[in-house]
Amino acid sequence: MMQAMLNPRASAPSLLTLKPLYTNALRKYAQRTAIDCDANTLSYRQLLDASCRFAHGLSAVGVAANVRVALLMSNCQEYAVADQAIIQSGGVKVPLNDMLGEKEIRYIVADSNARVLVVGPAFFETVARNRDAWPELETVIGIAAAADCPEGIEPWDEFSAGQPETPPDVAVAPDDLAVIAYTGGTTGQPKGVMLTQQSMVLDVLSHVVEMELLDDERLLLCSPLAHSAGFLMLAGLLKGATHLVERGFAPETVVRRIENDGVTLTFMVPTMIYRLIDWIGDTRYDLSSLRSILYGAAPITLPRLREGLALFGPVFMQIYGQTEAPNFITRLRRQDHRPDDDTAHRLASCGQPVAMAEVRIVDADNRTQPVGEVGELAARTPYTMAGYHGLPDKSAETLIDGWLHTGDIAYQDADGYVYLLDRKKDMIITGGMNVYTKEVEDAIQSCPGVGQVAVVGLEDADWGEAVTAFIVADVGAHPTQSDVLDHCRQELSKYKRPKAVYFVDTLPVTAYGKLDKKALRTQAR
Repeated sequence: MMQAMLNPRASAPSLLTLKPLYTNALRKYAQRTAIDCDANTLSYRQLLDASCRFAHGLSAVGVAANVRVALLMSNCQEYAVADQAIIQSGGVKVPLNDMLGEKEIRYIVADSNARVLVVGPAFFETVARNRDAWPELETVIGIAAAADCPEGIEPWDEFSAGQPETPPDVAVAPDDLAVIAYTGGTTGQPKGVMLTQQSMVLDVLSHVVEMELLDDERLLLCSPLAHSAGFLMLAGLLKGATHLVERGFAPETVVRRIENDGVTLTFMVPTMIYRLIDWIGDTRYDLSSLRSILYGAAPITLPRLREGLALFGPVFMQIYGQTEAPNFITRLRRQDHRPDDDTAHRLASCGQPVAMAEVRIVDADNRTQPVGEVGELAARTPYTMAGYHGLPDKSAETLIDGWLHTGDIAYQDADGYVYLLDRKKDMIITGGMNVYTKEVEDAIQSCPGVGQVAVVGLEDADWGEAVTAFIVADVGAHPTQSDVLDHCRQELSKYKRPKAVYFVDTLPVTAYGKLDKKALRTQAR
């Protein structure tokens, strides 16, 4: 003992794991409300007690360091308990978005080598149909009463009944895995992003700093906890925040929660922001408690962002990251959202690198490009993934000398602001010229009557790829193809203008809220 006291570094590694971080936080804020969902609440003390009981249950069925526990459920209190229980047991969380299709669920549970699955009742039949495809899966826990759990699924309450409410004594090291989070899979099978205990600790601390969380935060989470919202909840728990968890997004619910529950911060993907703006319209509501709307996961169009600023005021903060470096590579601060001064051009950027990130723009030979030159965005953070699960070749392609090659085409200005132009795979080459779809989308979005737009390249015998626009009209508006093309003649060079314009009722999105351009291309064939 004396030797450990004389050498403070001897105990330091444990502080770079999630367990002590959250044990301390949940004890510190014991009397505060941690989770408010479906008119039920959990205090921080209740969350710690419940998660410890569940963690002992997990330990009893073999969960320990590097053992995978998959979570498949819609947003609910049990998600928060299971999340913290995995941390307490030292296991590895494998979060599955409840919007995934059965094929993706089958693949992810198998590919991750999950030994335990915690599942909501909406997926009981999915589990029954696919159990034979998961030979390593030993335990399935259902979020339901015993009478409602089919054979082979252990009821939630029974699983942890009688277990202690003290943290389990488990050994976890900083380089053990904490999370395997699967990518959206729009270009093939989803890839399992491996995040270590140390990288998750540093990532969550980066969230706390960059979100500028205060001690009185009330976070409204209405996107899947299995995705970005779950990271935001982990950050909020370190500050004693109250998390108002909704099972899904509905504009009227968002407004009601802000007015009645004093929401200070929420997260939305751009599509959600558009729907909220349209739903509010000219009606006046008391939205004064709202300090921050975080947005990300997909590009936002400048005209709609300006609408949002006019409606909500200077509360917007853009976050840019990837599953491979969760949520925070760059940030466009609230004070950067100034539509009416000489820095208004920064609204088209995704901000500057955050405190724990470096970025550079590289060419095809991995050479750093000068200010203003276009190339691939590469990033380096202390919370970048360890690699893709079971995919060493793909990992080596993506991680080069410690830099994450994001697949995003961008440039950086003299002040360090990063401007995303396109996904590398989505850039259109037409008649030998490069066209960045975001530029075309922004131009079309400013056409009267256009609500949403997506631009893709479609195979063309003459041009190689033809610039093609898919448009959702504003409610009550009826723009024509001629209207759009006439507008583009004023806004775009000839080679960038759409060769075809299609009007559609909706634009397809992935389970993660991102525009699914692969589906659009398939739809157009």
